[in-house]
Amino acid sequence: MPKALPVIDMSAPVCCAPVAAGPLNDSDALQIAMRLKAIADPVRVKIVSYLFSSSAGEQSSGELAAVLELSESTVSHHLGQLRKAGLVISDRRGMNVFHRVRPESLRALCVVLDPNCCT
Repeated sequence: MPKALPVIDMSAPVCCAPVAAGPLNDSDALQIAMRLKAIADPVRVKIVSYLFSSSAGEQSSGELAAVLELSESTVSHHLGQLRKAGLVISDRRGMNVFHRVRPESLRALCVVLDPNCCT
């Protein structure tokens, strides 16, 4: 019988002891791994990079699709994964959806991996 995947809330930034602090419990390890898995794709890394470098601080799905040379549905799929991991926020305005990075979530992930990262 297939093992059921855990359902966890990743909407808030990851919050647990740093990896270097000692062995993690299963729950904390899962919280970190799920966020790393969400960003562990070259297209998603590029999306986050484009969002960070956007002069407006956000970009629409159409703008991202054009710059990445991908279909809007593919970009939407990747943005959905980043949203589920709490790394991106999306807002609908009329016919467009605009996306921006949640810097506090990425900062929290960095601190968990290396407590000296953001000091």
